[in-house]
Amino acid sequence: MDEGERRRIVVGVSGSLGSLAALHRAADEARRTDAELLAVLAWEPPGGELAHGRSRFTVPVTDLRQAAGTRLLAALDTAFGDTGPGARFQGLIAQGSPGRALVESADRSDDLLVIGAGYRGRLRRALFPSVARYCLAHATCPVLAVPPSPLEGDLATLHRRVSLRLPVDARELTNGTP
Repeated sequence: MDEGERRRIVVGVSGSLGSLAALHRAADEARRTDAELLAVLAWEPPGGELAHGRSRFTVPVTDLRQAAGTRLLAALDTAFGDTGPGARFQGLIAQGSPGRALVESADRSDDLLVIGAGYRGRLRRALFPSVARYCLAHATCPVLAVPPSPLEGDLATLHRRVSLRLPVDARELTNGTP
């Protein structure tokens, strides 16, 4: 590492609850170690690169990149508001699959890659590859997988109950007994 380079804490950001938890953990680590925080949001064209290139009615790549930038700023605002992360910070919008983009961004041996390891039901595991597993298998630097908050599972259960029009007792939301 050159004298001018600082240790980096690279974190994947998507706006999900798991990525926001990872973003907070990464900011804590950056402040604690006086490292630079690099927040990475990966994006792909709808349907993937191949489908996008073959489609007659494609959205311009510049518009897709700008939408990704807007999502990154929204996630940062949700996580930190006007105060910011409290550490030296840089944002990166990377075109490509999330796992690959994160591993390529965390390319220094002294980097720390922080990822959210959210809840994944059977259907989601079958349809979408795990970014966390990809990063753990391919990263050349240490990886910190932040477990999901127990509240995330409770929120998913509540969402399912509401969508299925099942009764919800408000006392359940405050950990009271019905």
